[in-house]
Amino acid sequence: MAMIQTCPVYSPTPIYKHSELAALLCIQTLFIKDESKRMGLGSFKALGGIFAVAQMISDAAGTADMESVAAKSAAADMNFITASAGNHGLSIAAGAKIFGAHAIIFLSASVPEGFANRIRGMNAEVIRVNGSYEDSVAAAIASAKSNNGLLLADGSWEGYIERPALVMEGYTVLAEECRVEFSKDKNWPTHVLLQAGVGGLAAAIAGHIRDYWDEQPEIIIVEPDAAPCLIESFKAHQLTAVDGPTSNMGRLDCKDASLIAFQSLKNDADTFVTVSDYMAKNATSLLSAHGIPTTPSGAAGLAALKKIKLDSTNRCLLIITEGLEEG
Repeated sequence: MAMIQTCPVYSPTPIYKHSELAALLCIQTLFIKDESKRMGLGSFKALGGIFAVAQMISDAAGTADMESVAAKSAAADMNFITASAGNHGLSIAAGAKIFGAHAIIFLSASVPEGFANRIRGMNAEVIRVNGSYEDSVAAAIASAKSNNGLLLADGSWEGYIERPALVMEGYTVLAEECRVEFSKDKNWPTHVLLQAGVGGLAAAIAGHIRDYWDEQPEIIIVEPDAAPCLIESFKAHQLTAVDGPTSNMGRLDCKDASLIAFQSLKNDADTFVTVSDYMAKNATSLLSAHGIPTTPSGAAGLAALKKIKLDSTNRCLLIITEGLEEG
């Protein structure tokens, strides 16, 4: 928490109970953690990228004082490079701007231009890649190698662990904010639903829950049925890439899982659920009708909750992972 609190725009996001949706779902309580206004960037991803940028600058400077001459000097010489489906790139760009570093963000063809414009607005360079998200990851890796840049991906693979682990550490701030709130009245959720693209958010929050929450919920991981890379990896007992059409859950549409997320969720997750684009779109409409604007990615947890159909004794936590606006 201490490092992310050095960011001038950090503040906890709200958790609230939604009684109308709980009644529609026939459950006792629906807790919603709303990330749509997180640090002015509109998604939980703000925590991971900004935290990782700050920590890497701090490590290079040898000081936690981000206002120090040493930190500012170190930042000025650092060039962060990543691929993104949108929000991670925005977070890296924001972190670089806040702390005085540089950023290059690779975006695949499917990423809305609104994200590209917002990233450019953070003084970062945007490079478009013709192809999939996985193609943009490959381009970012190649660029970092050839230009001596600092690759800061949110996915991990053999030989590339430490920096994605920093990104995931940033996400645990969200879980700690939840722990603090639930500790106040001891009304803990019985089920937590976590969206997964490469799996960083899901693994980070699940790991924090298992280590620090007083009461343990069932943890349900939600993936698009067009990109079930974690589910297929667990079936195969090893990282397994998947093929599939482009999903409307753009920030979850990842065909390769993160290695450390896969390894962590093997121990911490209870259930895996896939949802279709149609189900996610309907969940988006339902949330919108109840005053919660988000995307199909942000609504995927609700889509899964409707699919698994829990009962009136259950208290469920959903995370609205991003706001509706993309431009």
